[in-house]
Amino acid sequence: MVGFAPRRCIDCGPPGFPSLADRSADWVGQALRDLEQAEQSLQAGRHEWACFAAHQAVEKALKGLNLATGQQAWGHTLTRLWAALPPQDWQPPPPEELEDRLRLLDGFYIPTRYPDSYPEGTPGEHFGRLQSEQALLHASAIITWVRAALAHRS
Repeated sequence: MVGFAPRRCIDCGPPGFPSLADRSADWVGQALRDLEQAEQSLQAGRHEWACFAAHQAVEKALKGLNLATGQQAWGHTLTRLWAALPPQDWQPPPPEELEDRLRLLDGFYIPTRYPDSYPEGTPGEHFGRLQSEQALLHASAIITWVRAALAHRS
């Protein structure tokens, strides 16, 4: 998988720039904004965007978690961003069925945006309240856990 392997990087930024690990809070902060956008999209009935924004929120949270462990992970597949993390005894423990939650959210990365993901119709016709509520439920649980795990590391 070209471009996906995490890079171990501690204080590897150029002079005058923060190290990668220092940017984990920025990634999680943007994850929270993306989660807020997902909620607003759900309320507006733009369920395809709610699902996509939920995926993006978790992607950014997991990239922040990778940075906090001293590595930078690339890519958009949530299950791989999770698998790229070094094994450790997370405190608090990850949410139940985390990998299944990630798989569900991974399914929203492409078809929520591209009409050719379906034989006919737009993504907006193929996503409804049920999907966006599920996306938000799982994304919220994962991001809440990431924030707690980062707080525990401090």
